[in-house]
Amino acid sequence: MIESRSIEYVPLSERHGKVWHLWPIWFTGDAHLATLASGAIAVAMGLNLAWSAVAIVAGGALGTFFMAFHSAQGPQMGLPQMIQSRPQFGYRGALLVWLVALATYIGYNAFNQQLAARTIHQLTGAPIAPSMVAFTLLALVLAIIGYRLIHKAQRWLAYVMIAALTAFTIGAAFFIRLPASQFDLGLGSFKTIPFLTQFFAAAAYQLSWSIYVSDYSRYLPRDVGVRSSFWWTFVGALLGGAWMMLVGALATAWAPGVDIVAATRAASDAITPGFGTVMLVASLLGLITITSLNFYGAALTLLSVVDSFSPIKPGHAGRIISLAVIGVVATSLSLSSPHLVDRFEELLAVLLYLFTPWTAINLVDFYLVRRSHYSILEIFKPSGMYGMWNWRGLSAYALGFVAMVPFFSTAVYVGPAAKALGGADISMLIGLPVAGIAYLLACRSMDLSLDRHLATSADLQLEH
Repeated sequence: MIESRSIEYVPLSERHGKVWHLWPIWFTGDAHLATLASGAIAVAMGLNLAWSAVAIVAGGALGTFFMAFHSAQGPQMGLPQMIQSRPQFGYRGALLVWLVALATYIGYNAFNQQLAARTIHQLTGAPIAPSMVAFTLLALVLAIIGYRLIHKAQRWLAYVMIAALTAFTIGAAFFIRLPASQFDLGLGSFKTIPFLTQFFAAAAYQLSWSIYVSDYSRYLPRDVGVRSSFWWTFVGALLGGAWMMLVGALATAWAPGVDIVAATRAASDAITPGFGTVMLVASLLGLITITSLNFYGAALTLLSVVDSFSPIKPGHAGRIISLAVIGVVATSLSLSSPHLVDRFEELLAVLLYLFTPWTAINLVDFYLVRRSHYSILEIFKPSGMYGMWNWRGLSAYALGFVAMVPFFSTAVYVGPAAKALGGADISMLIGLPVAGIAYLLACRSMDLSLDRHLATSADLQLEH
């Protein structure tokens, strides 16, 4: 049998775990400090708490819906998420989304590092820069130790966070008093721009996990069905994400004008003195594990980029080197851009623009075009049946992205369609159907009978 570590494929003989393990991974993956910041956006823009909650839950559900379908791909293919893009974009064409994924990992971790350092400073008074370096080293060590330890930590932290969030929710109902206007769901208190900004920020935040969600579900047995892996991922991620975002929104409403770390501590201490420390410590632990997952995913992606030009057989040394490179780049960005944490909304907008066309193409290919029939061996052949460059995927991505541009609305650029909508950004609702339909139409003339034959015969060789 071909050694799995040489191509990052998990053979059937090495599959393990239970499908329900997906919910604590993605509950904890969402229940941390960065998610608090994602939920504070609309309230900070002047929208009341009630309408912000609607935007958070609805937007989070939209993003998690697509993310969970990516998770369901893992048990079927046994591959990291980004490697699965080669059939749609080509052996080298997939570099487009891999580079976008690397930028995402680095951007998120630079943000996480700053947020962690602020939290440690809030808790202990420790200087920012040394706190950031210590946090990063701890996350890198966890990533080096690997998958199993991270997953165990995620499962235990899920229960810790459920207890902390339950205590916060019950306590807030009794001890936090906000003006009645914060709970008004009437049209008079609705504000379009903050609502849509929060809606798509929540969607982008949940969708952003799609780049590596199946990196972890790929270890599950192949007989795990699409439906079960979808629902365990969806429920865990949405519950953890929406719950944490709602805490961030409430904390910002309670303590406006301060950063999310201080606001969360103030709101928690209003429930009972000292509870703010408990909430921050629990949320910080979750941030450590998700940062480790980001480093782990980034290392796999970087190795895949290198492998596209010169085939490699990465062992522990390759993993450690790639992790060190990503760690240095993310830390350098974080140290050189001290206000990155205050521009999280812009980061989420950029991620939404970059990943919307990809997610549409990837899901259409898996569920509608090839119907999960892929040759794992051919994916790793530069001259294999998926080609070096796939014009169908690349063209559909370009069309989807270009169609979104008039609807962009950021501090740097506001497209004409967004201006006509008063600054509202609905680009995701444009990019998804345009990219997905364009790819589906481009694939209509494909004869997939050869693909299925090669997939079956090649994968038999792979397993035996």
